[in-house]
Amino acid sequence: MRITIIGAGVAGLTIATELCEKGHDITIIARSTHIGHDSCSWFAGGMLAPWCEGESAEEPVVRLGAQAIEWWSKHVDCVETNGTLVLTHQRDLSELRRFARRTSHFEEIDTEKIAQLEPDLGGRFRHALYFQQEGHLNPRKAIQQLADKLITNGACFRLGTNAEKLSIEADQIIDCRGLSARNDLPALRGVKGEMLIIRSNDIQLSRPVRLLHPRIPLYIVPRGDGIFMVGATMLESDATSGLSVRSTLELLSAAYALHPAFAEAEILETGVDARPAFADNLPRLIRSGNTLYANGLYRHGFLLSPALARMTAQAIEQHDTQPEFMEIKQ
Repeated sequence: MRITIIGAGVAGLTIATELCEKGHDITIIARSTHIGHDSCSWFAGGMLAPWCEGESAEEPVVRLGAQAIEWWSKHVDCVETNGTLVLTHQRDLSELRRFARRTSHFEEIDTEKIAQLEPDLGGRFRHALYFQQEGHLNPRKAIQQLADKLITNGACFRLGTNAEKLSIEADQIIDCRGLSARNDLPALRGVKGEMLIIRSNDIQLSRPVRLLHPRIPLYIVPRGDGIFMVGATMLESDATSGLSVRSTLELLSAAYALHPAFAEAEILETGVDARPAFADNLPRLIRSGNTLYANGLYRHGFLLSPALARMTAQAIEQHDTQPEFMEIKQ
């Protein structure tokens, strides 16, 4: 089957990978002249943490997200499976207890075990939750590796191309444009995320660390070579303007609260994206004529895109079934 996919972010590339492996003829169209540079994937944390996300996410995020590590480990070589560490300062211990009540698949650990897992945090925290089965990846490396393998396997990329100006001839069109598809999917909303990429040679972390705080929760994801991604903010907005002074101060203050060595870190990059989401923050597959819209991954792009890709393949190849996130547009 000839399939054209519009969008080369994490949704488009995972769907393309799944369909290419099933023998379909794949063409990927994207406005960006470089893979992923204009997508939410470029500024993602890359955490494969379904049980941590269960603290606030719906049940399907946990259940389907648990499949993500296996899928990504099969397709890219930048997956780390060292788990997730969730901790808080003693004055905010109630936040850790609240987090524990809402999640599963963790071990409660003390100062000694914290120091074994992350020596640079030893002695700074008394209590933590260790989610051993979770992992993370480098988003930029992951999407580039998917694209490279797709090209090797015969997929065609048309970068720097506006699909809206084309007359697409295909057996099936799959629209993965995120918020750019809002004219066709008015229920979509934008959720703004902000992040920093910093470098510090004074601290080493082996896994994502989440620092709980009543006002400014923080996550720090190691990217190797002393580089860390720092994120936390979620704003109900589709603006993609630059990082605000307030957000910058809050992110850096929270990083400093995790470890004072971050005060001397070098800021390499700041980033803002607007993640596409529906009202329940769960993705959708929406069929409208010859087009299948795959959208609404919210902040769970790398976590849920493998499941969404499998459902997309099922919707295309098994017309008598309706995948979990499937809707028919009237």
